[in-house]
Amino acid sequence: MANFLSSVTNLFNKKSQSVLGIDIGSSSIKMVQISRKNGHAVLETYGELALGPYSGKGVGESVNLPQEKVIEAINDMLKEKEVNITTLTCGVAIPFASSLMAVINMPVVPKKELEGMIPLEARKYVPVPISEVTLDWYIIPKDKNAEPLADTVAEGENKPVPQLEVLIVALHNDTINRYKDIVTKTGLDVGFFEIEIFSTMRSILDEEINPVLVVDMGASSTKLYIVERGILRASHMVEKGSYDITNELSKSLGISLTDAEYLKREKGLLGETNGILLKNVASFTLNYVFGEADRFILTYQKKYNKDVSKVVLVGGGSALKGVVPFAKEILETEVVAGDPFSKVVAPAFLEKVLKETGPEFAVAVGVALRRLQELG
Repeated sequence: MANFLSSVTNLFNKKSQSVLGIDIGSSSIKMVQISRKNGHAVLETYGELALGPYSGKGVGESVNLPQEKVIEAINDMLKEKEVNITTLTCGVAIPFASSLMAVINMPVVPKKELEGMIPLEARKYVPVPISEVTLDWYIIPKDKNAEPLADTVAEGENKPVPQLEVLIVALHNDTINRYKDIVTKTGLDVGFFEIEIFSTMRSILDEEINPVLVVDMGASSTKLYIVERGILRASHMVEKGSYDITNELSKSLGISLTDAEYLKREKGLLGETNGILLKNVASFTLNYVFGEADRFILTYQKKYNKDVSKVVLVGGGSALKGVVPFAKEILETEVVAGDPFSKVVAPAFLEKVLKETGPEFAVAVGVALRRLQELG
């Protein structure tokens, strides 16, 4: 079994005082460097590099760069004096869009037998030959509070076969090989690759007993995850992201995409420009995204008869001013911004800025925390 529910592959295993978490997104690369001091994870530096300019586009815009441009961007980030990264020992996150995840029902059989059955069942969910992917799976523990199966059945009916839930995760081998090639050519000392949702869970969630919805709003898309008792239970992709708001501002206000991106980052949903309320413009995208999130929650609650107790916002879109109350109004439940930097020790004077920018660095912080833990 490939074991990349937390990692895809182990390439190196060297001791280092400082470690780096790397998040290669569609609009930027984010890096967070931490170390361990007196038993605590300590923030040393962090930074973000926009990828749009590497494709002749604007800051904040989602791009699909060729491999050599990704390598160039990583090298530029590693050399950036203002960020001052001092280690190559790292972990790297792989985008959720590059993976396939599903929760499947399987009969209760011995583990050895289950190992042979799951690849066969996974074929129903993986749109390419199983030989072309790296497949991993995890048995979801039974909820102790769930109602047990009835011991008796009506006459003439068959007794239901006991079932268990299994989370399967597949990554195309081409994706893994691409990332291996990138890190080799940048000289990074990579301990593992990890699908971004598991990094995010590590950095923003504690021991949550009740189901929690994580909304990760990137530039071009928004990922929705429901996590219960520390386990990923459901996921969904929404094909709209924060750069759609930039486009709407540009068209509505008659300004350039660059100016629209700046306005979005500076004012978010607050205030107005030329008599136009920014919230009204952004609502076209946000109503759709949080409407999808609401339907996702309702589907989960109907299937499992459990309420989602809280919503946590991460990603660049979650840093928009005013987005938390906007989401709360639609979802009608507790909504908070993720605070990954709360898991590390940082200078007091950075507290405010880390709170504001934290949701954007959830993945990078989570990767760095795991790399630090692995080094002992």
